[in-house]
Amino acid sequence: MDGTNALGEFLRARRAQVRPEDVGLPGSGLRRVPGLRREEVAMLSGISSDYYLRLEQGRDRNPSAQVLEAIARVLRLDADATSYLLGLTQDRPASRPRAAQRQERVPAGLLQLIDGWPRNPAYIQNRYTDCLAANALATALTPNYTPGVNLLRAVFLDPAERALRRDWEDLTEEGVATLRTHAGPDADDPRLRDLVGDLSLRSERFRTLWARHDVRPRRGRVSHLSHPQVGDLDLHSNKLSVDGTDGLTLVVFHAEPGSRSAELLDILGSLTAPPRGIAQEPVEEQ
Repeated sequence: MDGTNALGEFLRARRAQVRPEDVGLPGSGLRRVPGLRREEVAMLSGISSDYYLRLEQGRDRNPSAQVLEAIARVLRLDADATSYLLGLTQDRPASRPRAAQRQERVPAGLLQLIDGWPRNPAYIQNRYTDCLAANALATALTPNYTPGVNLLRAVFLDPAERALRRDWEDLTEEGVATLRTHAGPDADDPRLRDLVGDLSLRSERFRTLWARHDVRPRRGRVSHLSHPQVGDLDLHSNKLSVDGTDGLTLVVFHAEPGSRSAELLDILGSLTAPPRGIAQEPVEEQ
């Protein structure tokens, strides 16, 4: 993740995921690499092969929006991925000096709010998926919902977390795509580099997913859990940006009213000791 040619890396990764037959080209014949050839993308986009080659090689980093949108159509990018592609060519503000970075603090009122939800597991994370705060019911779902735990590391590396997640394949795919979306081309961020580097070394699945360059904004989903105490739970989650913070997200779970999952969540709550406030351990900026 050196970030020297984010546009080219993205184009190559996404080109490899498009089959010739997906865009009306013959799929037969030997191909040295999967997906479309550069000249095929160029032809279908209405640009020259040489110009497209310059884009992938990083020799032209200021293509027009019209050119990028034409390439996005050929690569079958959805609206989120197209927006991400356009953003890769925009000027970025200079990175903050490391000395100027501060500890992340969760507003006290927000801590009090989630602590007062006895039937809704809730936690707060930053853009690097570090858990900064959680209420008692969230921690009862998984001990990884605890301040100081990096949730992406936990999902990929903790066997207990994988056993908990009946939808582990989908969850890991979404998690990596969301991390890349929020990271954008900001490869100079030392904390992001450390997280990606660590997971790339320790998880083959993470390496595979990161190399795909999928992007997906953080959205709510249904989590399918197999809890060791109460059994299978299907919980909806809402992910809300916290105003006035640098990328904090509030994640709140709920079960369908009257469902078996709602009943089991109540049972889990009854097994949880009454909350005594939330211990917040801000994550130091690296």
